[in-house]
Amino acid sequence: MDIAKSSVFSLSVRLDKTHPRGIHIGENTYIAFETAVLSHDMVRSLKTDTYIGNNCFIGSRSIIFPGITIGNGCIIGAGSVVTKNVESGSIVAGNPAAVIKSGIKVGRFGVLQK
Repeated sequence: MDIAKSSVFSLSVRLDKTHPRGIHIGENTYIAFETAVLSHDMVRSLKTDTYIGNNCFIGSRSIIFPGITIGNGCIIGAGSVVTKNVESGSIVAGNPAAVIKSGIKVGRFGVLQK
């Protein structure tokens, strides 16, 4: 796994151990409890890379599908199922996750700036 030392994880975060080298998490990113970050798909015999950028906030109980790239400065709403790439500076939420707002500015750990 490629995880920045400044990133923080809450209790019960699940990082894919089937293909751990496929997990990449940037600086100052916070991942809340019971989130799953996947880098493999058994059904498709797929092992791939999943990227979460710098200064992101990943809400609790979210699922990040394998092969997804979440850009820098993103906020993922709690319980979201991220099935598509997320552009930098975006807020997404839902199942499947959809863009709520783009062009946002965040600070460390994805704290929204005004």
